[in-house]
Amino acid sequence: MQPKTLEQEMWSVLAALLDRDLRKLHEEIAAFQTEANIWKTTGSVINPAGTLCHHLTGSLNHFVGATMGNTGFVRDRPAEFADRDVPRATLLANLDAARATVAKVLATQPEGTLQSIFPRKFMEQDVTYAWFLSHILTHLSYHLGQVNYLRRVLEG
Repeated sequence: MQPKTLEQEMWSVLAALLDRDLRKLHEEIAAFQTEANIWKTTGSVINPAGTLCHHLTGSLNHFVGATMGNTGFVRDRPAEFADRDVPRATLLANLDAARATVAKVLATQPEGTLQSIFPRKFMEQDVTYAWFLSHILTHLSYHLGQVNYLRRVLEG
């Protein structure tokens, strides 16, 4: 068996970290004892956990699914923040589908992709796939922490 190239290793690392945080987000949303609390905020927190989950699902389906995997997904970013009271089961099913899409797309990227320019600019700047995927990972982790905080503060 041939050893992995550095790029193959990086794809594996990024896929594993994204999968880890998506599984944890699923656990956090499922752990709310009261489903209505998924749609509540407290203090200066603006977005409820349900909105954050909906937003992350849309973001991943857009940037990884549609942009990298040509899935045809069409994002409605305003709806990610406007929709309320989406049932927990729907949030979780959409999250699981996004998780499967991310795994499939990342597993099929050709050698040399990580160093190439991502097809979408970030803040009007060209960035590499490696940079953009690192951004997606930290974006997911940031909102995952917010969901965890909301669950603990709202439910004790």
